[in-house]
Amino acid sequence: MARMEFDAIFIRNQDGTLEPRQVVRIGGVTMGPGVKFGGGVSFGGIDLTKFLGRAFEVQTDNGVLVITGIYGK
Repeated sequence: MARMEFDAIFIRNQDGTLEPRQVVRIGGVTMGPGVKFGGGVSFGGIDLTKFLGRAFEVQTDNGVLVITGIYGK
């Protein structure tokens, strides 16, 4: 397991959307670069826009970055 900052995992686009920098899995949902989403969109029950600037607990599984937890502020 490792700790990664939000901006190391996701790109914040100029239009306000977010996009994964690599293939990411969160709560059983897998997405990769090119998938853009904004506020109100949930992945595995988590609205990632509510965690901007936070750090995540991650592990790698066959080249997929799996988010397993979110650190407090």
